[in-house]
Amino acid sequence: MEHKWRFVAHTFLIWACYIGMFWVIKYTVAETIRLSFSQLLVAFIAGAFAMTATNGGIGAFPIAVTAALSLFDITEVSGKAYGWIMWIAQTLMVVVFGAISFALLPLLNRNK
Repeated sequence: MEHKWRFVAHTFLIWACYIGMFWVIKYTVAETIRLSFSQLLVAFIAGAFAMTATNGGIGAFPIAVTAALSLFDITEVSGKAYGWIMWIAQTLMVVVFGAISFALLPLLNRNK
């Protein structure tokens, strides 16, 4: 594989961004502000399993995140709000950056 270390670095960067989203978005729901990094990691892992089990995680992602957050005394309403905000943010990120990448491909590959 050409540039395998770039590939590995970008893989870790992508996962770090997903985990970072969990940290940043915890400030959008008042009840989740007090959560620690390790508690958010539990919700991240639950959401990751939901994403792999369903196509894009729609429906299952917020449910899994809600269930994980309930372990830390987060109410169902706040857990669902957090899960849906996360799912929408991740979906919008993929759509926006995917569209930018799609638009830039012809410009970056015009000499090939």
